[in-house]
Amino acid sequence: MESAKLWVQVNCNVERLRHVAESAGMERLLTVKPVPYVLLALAAVSLLVKFIQGKQKRSRTWLKSRSRSPDPEKPTDVTTFAEKRMKATDRTPGIWTPLDFKRPAASPYPDWSVTDTRPLPYRPFRHGPYHITMGLRSMHWDEWIELDNHYMRYHEDKKRRIEARGSKCCLTNPDPRVWDGAVELLEELSAYLSERYPSMFRKTDVGVHNVLTNESFDVTKLTMNGVKEDPMQLCARLTQDDLAVMFEKEDGQYYLLAGAVLLAGFWRLEDKYGMPLSEIHTSADVPGYKQKLEKGMMNFFRRVKPDGPVVRNNYFMQVDDELAWSSSIGSEDAQDGIGWFTAEKDLAIKHHHFRSERQSLRRLPRSGGVVFTIRTYFHPVTEIAEEPYVPGRLASAVRNWGEDVSKYKGRERYGDVLLEYLDKKHEEQVANGLDLSKEEGIKAYPY
Repeated sequence: MESAKLWVQVNCNVERLRHVAESAGMERLLTVKPVPYVLLALAAVSLLVKFIQGKQKRSRTWLKSRSRSPDPEKPTDVTTFAEKRMKATDRTPGIWTPLDFKRPAASPYPDWSVTDTRPLPYRPFRHGPYHITMGLRSMHWDEWIELDNHYMRYHEDKKRRIEARGSKCCLTNPDPRVWDGAVELLEELSAYLSERYPSMFRKTDVGVHNVLTNESFDVTKLTMNGVKEDPMQLCARLTQDDLAVMFEKEDGQYYLLAGAVLLAGFWRLEDKYGMPLSEIHTSADVPGYKQKLEKGMMNFFRRVKPDGPVVRNNYFMQVDDELAWSSSIGSEDAQDGIGWFTAEKDLAIKHHHFRSERQSLRRLPRSGGVVFTIRTYFHPVTEIAEEPYVPGRLASAVRNWGEDVSKYKGRERYGDVLLEYLDKKHEEQVANGLDLSKEEGIKAYPY
């Protein structure tokens, strides 16, 4: 019986080999009768197939390069992240020696299109307890700046706000080190965008040209189409992100000294400009900052190296459809009285929007400035609630906010309407056959 099985196995393999060999012009190999040689040939073909498959897999690594977050049941705090992944430094506070580091060249975004490439579906919320952490993940260099088919909307919104608000939104401290850091960021963006999105950005001898908007940026003269501008304002015109650059002073604190904050929704650059990192967060009553984040963030900022970029995500709810400034919390020009307490309570679900931020953080090697990029994704709740598993997971996340987080995110003003709607959409999905047991295997955080 065993001999028969072996005969069938070998002859079936020979038949498969015959088809492969005939198609490749290797019929003579089949005249070799001893089984060992046949098996050797099979092994060679198998290795060839694996090599081709491996090459194809390597060509698609950009699809799998996105770093994943820690286990949601074991949240990694910022202190642990810094201590495990970043070396300690004995550098004198406020002193930075330029480093000879060059960012790896970015790969062109495969098949990127300003009309067809949709925003990435970040859904950074989970079932169960809400943990107050930075949620840092290592960042692949190809992922530094993300552009999509909402580019022109963001570009026009920024252009309008630059004209209307100017230095209230884009400002660089004249200190030489800070100014050089803003110019360094402009240089980095010009180089990166021409590598990552070559169909829209063309590298020039003096900077970069945006083919879509017909805007030419001269980094050497700090001009756009011949008009001189603040370097951070020039940076703002290139991306969909808001930008902030922190610099260390002699007291060891990092200060916000350069920024282009045009689409932040809930905060104004003029309020935070010049503040140290800790005051920026405490003035905004960020939940758990003093108890759980401050020490770790200070440690992280001091240790972060130019070759160690990181990324994180967060999310908010908003009860109006204004990307640049959420008027539901008050006028952008109000001196005081801004907050969720001004928002109308229990607005219909059509007014509810999901606002998600993807923030990257990296150090500039020449100036030592630490750059935040803040990319906002903005969608109606009724839109994302059509996605499988999203309404149930979002409802669970909102219900698990602690009292301080709920106050910070304004749940009291919209929570009842939002949760009723999400529960209904979740029940509909389950009734239509949604398999809840498969949810964990569908997508990894933050998607």
